[in-house]
Amino acid sequence: MTSPKSAKDVLRMCREHDVKAIDFRFMDFPGLWQHFTIPVKRLSEDTFEDGLGFDGSSIRGWQAINESDMLVVPQADTAFIDPFCELPTLVMICNIQDPITREDYSRDPRNVARKSVNYLNSTGIADTAFFGPEAEFFIFDDVRFDQAAQHGFYYVDSVEGEWNRGRVENPNLGNKIRHKEGYFPVPPADQLMDIRNEMMQTMIDCGLDVECQHHEVATGGQAEIDLKYDKLVKMADDMLIYKYIVKNVAKKHGKTVTFMPKPVFSDNGSGMHTHISFWKDGNPLFAGNGYAGLSDMALHAIGGILKHANSLLAFTNPTTNSYKRLVPGYEAPVNLAYSQRNRSAACRIPMYSSDPKTKRIEFRCPDPSCNPYLAFAALSMAAIDGIQNKIDPGDPLDKDIYDLPPEEAAAVKKTPASLDAALTALQMDHEYLLKGDVFTQDVIDTWIHYKRINEVDAVRMRPHPYEFCLYYDI
Repeated sequence: MTSPKSAKDVLRMCREHDVKAIDFRFMDFPGLWQHFTIPVKRLSEDTFEDGLGFDGSSIRGWQAINESDMLVVPQADTAFIDPFCELPTLVMICNIQDPITREDYSRDPRNVARKSVNYLNSTGIADTAFFGPEAEFFIFDDVRFDQAAQHGFYYVDSVEGEWNRGRVENPNLGNKIRHKEGYFPVPPADQLMDIRNEMMQTMIDCGLDVECQHHEVATGGQAEIDLKYDKLVKMADDMLIYKYIVKNVAKKHGKTVTFMPKPVFSDNGSGMHTHISFWKDGNPLFAGNGYAGLSDMALHAIGGILKHANSLLAFTNPTTNSYKRLVPGYEAPVNLAYSQRNRSAACRIPMYSSDPKTKRIEFRCPDPSCNPYLAFAALSMAAIDGIQNKIDPGDPLDKDIYDLPPEEAAAVKKTPASLDAALTALQMDHEYLLKGDVFTQDVIDTWIHYKRINEVDAVRMRPHPYEFCLYYDI
């Protein structure tokens, strides 16, 4: 499907597809897509200039009740036909503006991402930031959870789960995937091939550029679908469409998807390894004659990412659950180092090709619970800071971290152990994010406050089920 370029293109698209409804979408501050819908007859060329009003006080992390009026301004080049609505519906992603000043709203995550791109251009370093995330997720057959004053529990299930080897299924055919052995058995062990194919094809039908799909390492339905790298804002937009499609295809088949980083104990969690490269005038800037075929610019970008990694994780790994994935012993990278092949390092340089156009940095810490606009913008700002200040990333870590002598292993810096620690790091280290007014102080302060009150404290105050196993009999 060819993307429209203008309001006229969108209106023509509506006629060609007999569209009856227009769905306007935008992302709230923490990172969930929001929407409202109008009849197609209410859409005109003026809508793309004037926008439509809505109540911003009801959106998490946004306006106060006394200044609640806001505008959504649809972006024509984001339009696509919703593949799930019974009534023919066209979707557009929107920017958020103040209705009085018509200024872009500081806490609109898409605005932060757009400003990061503008800042990169203003530095003269590059004119394009390419991002390629590899989002992982679980496809479950059943999920139940609750938390009240006197009880708290969760329960997830998958027909593939190793824990169901002895379940009466009338018949149980025995096609269960052992822990950490989900990469890449063919059907019938892989029981989700058709669903992932449908997810992949639906993404293609909606204009996403899919590279591959496959089962992931964990038992119980872990999956991955990869998109080809694209420009920063476009890729963040695409990740929202990606999640929407994955969740709704699963629902169509009576299944459910979660992008929680660690929903299953004792097996791999879901990450979102993120590939980054800067280009200028159509030329890649990260290829060179240095370590792993990198340019000095790329090495300095790594230096910036590693220097600011602790605070970056407040955006790239923004949930309390994120830090149940970032633990030693799994593929999750907890070592703040770089390497051309070592997957336990936070920054890896893929070595699949010698083509300069493929030369990029892979930051392996992020997970798919993140708000992609904020995560990609923060990563870009850290890389820019490294380049501007020529930050030395130190020596690469090409050894197996788990075989290092204790004193050598102890010298390798590690990722924060909790969301609280990452938020503290963000409090102490965010000047690099404020450059170019990309992340305003208002955004930083609101993010820290919201996460501390609504997530860190909320989890800390509640008894954990395993605490009963540990302490009930004391």
